[in-house]
Formats: sequence, structure tokens, C-alpha cells
Amino acid sequence: MAGASNLMTTEKALEAMKLMSTGTVVSIGRTYESDMPLFGSRVFAVRGTGGLAGGPLGANNVIWMDDFLSTEIGQVGTQFDGLAHIGIGKEEKLFYGGIPANEVAGSYGVQKLGLEHVKPFFTRGVLADMVALKGRALEAGEEITAADLKAAFEKQGTAPPGKGDVLLVHTGWGQHWITDNAKFNSGCPGLGLDAAAYLIEAGIAIAGADTWPVEVVPNPDPTLAFPVHQEFITKNGIFIHENIATEKLADAGVYEFAYIFNPLPIKGATGSPGAPLAVY
Repeated sequence: MAGASNLMTTEKALEAMKLMSTGTVVSIGRTYESDMPLFGSRVFAVRGTGGLAGGPLGANNVIWMDDFLSTEIGQVGTQFDGLAHIGIGKEEKLFYGGIPANEVAGSYGVQKLGLEHVKPFFTRGVLADMVALKGRALEAGEEITAADLKAAFEKQGTAPPGKGDVLLVHTGWGQHWITDNAKFNSGCPGLGLDAAAYLIEAGIAIAGADTWPVEVVPNPDPTLAFPVHQEFITKNGIFIHENIATEKLADAGVYEFAYIFNPLPIKGATGSPGAPLAVY
């Protein structure tokens, strides 16, 4: 039920703490706002009362405001894909752990594999700066291979990600966030199946990027739709963190850091909003 978050151990936390040498804390999530790129009928709308929600109350005259948020829980902005988000199947539809779709789905949240089972992440994070490697921002449909990742780690002088680590990829695609939402959503560079196999073998806990699916879109094989999601989430319980502000790390030349994130423990949720922290 907890997937790769089971790899979060005391040892991983202590290892990550050793990377916190300057005490710099950076939020690597994007601001949630109505102008951010959204797909289809997805929405992000904050509504207030238009004035005070209550008060004054008491001799001290306390007053207050409230608000209301209408949105998809885990599929807008910086988003964390849980284990119930992606499955495989035509006749037989299965999710992580071989659980049939009819045992997962529910009208009031998923019955199994909900976010409430995912453990907090406090582990080593590794950035693969593909912009620095290629000397340019990557283009839509440009696949990142295992060889690309290895070359980036060598150029950076960074040890590759290992068991329980988080791998973030900086592609430069985040430059289109809000400035050109149509282009941002039209496709993107990202991890291909070759890179996914390499990272699965390494035993990572999360793969993230400055793009909306982390994987390459369109896939080089036009018959495939989001196959890296299936390899990571459905087959291996590896989580995906999308729309990360990786430029904050790349611009600072930071390639190793402590990655800290606690998905919202919403019972029955398939994903979570929230900004991860990079501490170095």
C-alpha cells in the first residue's frame, strides 16, 4: 500500500542530513494559481467571502477570514502521483500490487492504495541537469535516455541515485510555465523507457521533473501512451512528482540535497498537491 515510500528509513534520513551543509532551504514547488497550465476540465479556483467571515468577537475584537478551494486534489500544479493514479489493462484492469480496478475505485475516494498509506519522504535528492549537459533547453518529444542521465552525473561529479533516493530532472521546459501554457501542455521532453529501466534498477523512490508528466511526450513509439507511468507506478510502486521548479537548484549549481515531502494524508486520494523542500 505504501510502495517505494517503504524505503524511507532512519538510515536514509541520516544520510540526507549529511547533505545539509549550508542550511539553505528551498521550496521547489510552483505557486498554485488560476493562471497555471491546466488540462481539460480541471480547475483551480480560490473563493473567499468577499469580506470578513466573522467577528468582532470577545473583548479583544478578534476578526477573521475564510476561503474555499475548488480543484482536483493531485492533478494540478506541482503534483505527486500516488499508486492509485495509473493502472494497466483492457479486459483485466490492474493497479499496483496486482489489485483489480474494481477493488480500488470508489465514489468517495479509492478503497485501496490511497494517499493515507504513503509515508513521508526525507531522503537524498539528486538533480540531473540536462540543460547544462546539452547546452540548451530540451524540446518537446526529446527523450532522455539512461546514457544521458549517466553523462549528466559524470559532468556534475554526482554519484547516481541509489535505493530510496529521489531523482529530479531539469529539462528547461519549466520556462513555459504560465508564460505559454498552450506550449507547456502540448508535449514535453522527458524520461524514456530506457531511462526508466535504469532508475528502477537503481531502486529510486521518486522521479520528478520540471514537466507535467516527467516522461517524454509524445513517446518515440506512437502506439504508447504514458508507459513510463506504468513502469514506475503500477509495476514498481515508484512515485512521480510533476511540475517541480528544478531551475531553483540548477541555477544554484546544486545537484545533491535533502529532499523532504509529506503528501497530504487524504484518505482515498490518488495524488497530492504540495511543495517539496530541497535543503542543502
